[in-house]
Amino acid sequence: MRHQAAPAPRTLSSTLDQGSGFVDPMLFSSFWAAGVASSLTLASGLALGLTDWPRVPILALSFAGTLAIYNVDRLRDLERDRVTAPLRSAWVERNRRRLLGVTGLAFAVAVGLGLRAGPRVWILCGVCLAVGLLHRRLKRGRIAKVVYVTSVWVAVVVGLPALAVGGSGMSDRLPWVGGVVMLAIAPNLIASNLPADGLAASWLRAAMALAACGVVLALLGPSSVAPLGLVPFAQGAA
Repeated sequence: MRHQAAPAPRTLSSTLDQGSGFVDPMLFSSFWAAGVASSLTLASGLALGLTDWPRVPILALSFAGTLAIYNVDRLRDLERDRVTAPLRSAWVERNRRRLLGVTGLAFAVAVGLGLRAGPRVWILCGVCLAVGLLHRRLKRGRIAKVVYVTSVWVAVVVGLPALAVGGSGMSDRLPWVGGVVMLAIAPNLIASNLPADGLAASWLRAAMALAACGVVLALLGPSSVAPLGLVPFAQGAA
């Protein structure tokens, strides 16, 4: 009777390699970032205590707008990204036509939803779009990149639900929610753009400290804001 060899143990890297048909498109097509944006928008709306707001259109606007802007940057800056993000750049180049189609559709959906949301949302989306289109030139400075990208994310995920209801009845929660989200986004950006020199450890400690401040701020704020502290907590743990 022949004995079959025992299967090789599965490792995280082998699992990811086998699942790259799913993982790569999710990450490199910016669907993951768009999902994070809509999730944070929902979390911010709940933390603001909103009960009667156009949840589905606003979440869809957050998703579609993020998907469009991120992919525009992926497609426009492909040459330079070959050095800083070679795997992503190779995937983008192989799937350029599909990504153009996805980006165009996402942009059309975002425009349609934005036009229905009112002038205040138009203005907010217009400012975020302008910054997104300038990202190619602005992202060279590490500190500046953390500041303006964090600001845009806070404007989208906190500003959209707040403006959807006119900002009324939430003035006591808005600064708390904005602060916690800021202290969740900034550490992620810092950790994602660590310098190659000996300062990387210092930057990482700074990111963890900011995430810890986000947790504390959430606990000190109104009761509806406290659950939002799980986001900077997760960032710090990661």
